[in-house]
Amino acid sequence: MTGVLSMNVLLIGSGGREHALAWKIAQSPRLTQLFAAPGNPGIAEHATLVSFNVEDHAAVIAFCKETSIDFVVVGPEAPLVAGLADDLRAAGIATFGPSKAAAQLEGSKGFTKDLCARYDIPTGAYQRFKAAEPAKAYVREQGAPIVIKADGLAAGKGVTVAMTEAEALAAIDDCFDGAFGAAGAEVVVEAFLDGEEASFFCLSDGKTALALATAQDHKRVGNGDTGPNTGGMGAYSPAPVMTPEMVERTMKEIIEPTIKGMAQDGNPFSGVFFAGLMITAKGPELIEYNVRFGDPECQVLMMRLKSDLLPILYATATGTLDQVTAEWRDDAALTIVLASKGYPAPYDKNTPIDHVPDAREDAKVFHAGTALKDGQLVATGGRVLNVTAFGKTVTEAQARAYALAKEVKWDNGFNRSDIGWQAVAREKQDR
Repeated sequence: MTGVLSMNVLLIGSGGREHALAWKIAQSPRLTQLFAAPGNPGIAEHATLVSFNVEDHAAVIAFCKETSIDFVVVGPEAPLVAGLADDLRAAGIATFGPSKAAAQLEGSKGFTKDLCARYDIPTGAYQRFKAAEPAKAYVREQGAPIVIKADGLAAGKGVTVAMTEAEALAAIDDCFDGAFGAAGAEVVVEAFLDGEEASFFCLSDGKTALALATAQDHKRVGNGDTGPNTGGMGAYSPAPVMTPEMVERTMKEIIEPTIKGMAQDGNPFSGVFFAGLMITAKGPELIEYNVRFGDPECQVLMMRLKSDLLPILYATATGTLDQVTAEWRDDAALTIVLASKGYPAPYDKNTPIDHVPDAREDAKVFHAGTALKDGQLVATGGRVLNVTAFGKTVTEAQARAYALAKEVKWDNGFNRSDIGWQAVAREKQDR
């Protein structure tokens, strides 16, 4: 970390992803002090929580100046899409996360699709619509299965993989009837890609790319990948479908053309690419980009990362990514999301959590939607705790994570009981 021996760091966010980042940053010998805004009770174990309105960029900058913050790490997508990284950098503060213009890769599905079309990046055929009727006509012409996406940010819930035409037409109505607020003012309708999904993470400082690791998320709420889409009910890393050859092809065919294309279009990308991929018979195809670490994928990535995270993030933010490397444990890591009963539909808030087991060498519980009310830990979100464990295999990591999840005492919680099922089935076959 050229020129900076030790630093004060501010982490923005309050979810399970941010708890995993705080836990990992706190282990860095380069860290002087870690602050988090707004944070959560889990993050409070590793950082000093500060309360200011993250949407008030002037307040964030004032705090950074008063506290001599050397580096800001922005966890979630909303502040990036709102341009927080631009304002911090304009104030002379090194920041991890893309500019407002570059964050459109996540902020607008249509923006990303148009970029793919311009730079020959493999992805499903698509059309963009600003009204329901033409979108429905296109669906009737194409037939099902087909994918309907709200163009903007919808907390991971604005995507419908419609197996029937009727389901697709209903999803279009949902978007234009305001189910996702402003995010649904424009709709992208795209071809259904058949294959196995994988998440691929890669850092970019605008010119250099550093491949991180792969993961597989479980989007649907129910066992066997049934029920509505959620923000993610669990994940594991590495994803066996992402062979070294598939990683190399993803870098060459998807990530590198994106970095070049964004730079050519005047929106150089600095931060983390989280590429949602479908591994089809033709090879990797891009489903969508996110411009921040995945949640819950970040939790399994941080468990597997051997290197010090802080200098890697700082190099990404300061254009010196060619000077660092990332080392990974060969072990698998798996995380189970404990969610509030009812999620992703409405659920009760502030239900008491009576016990969260302590971290051990091979496992840890990350806090996502929790708060302290009068000394009692309560669940405030839909996705509340992330029970994460290591193992030599996914099967072993799965067994450890589920054993630890049983120790959580929270009456209003539920979880899927089959996280990692595809990898576990593969491991059985390979025996």
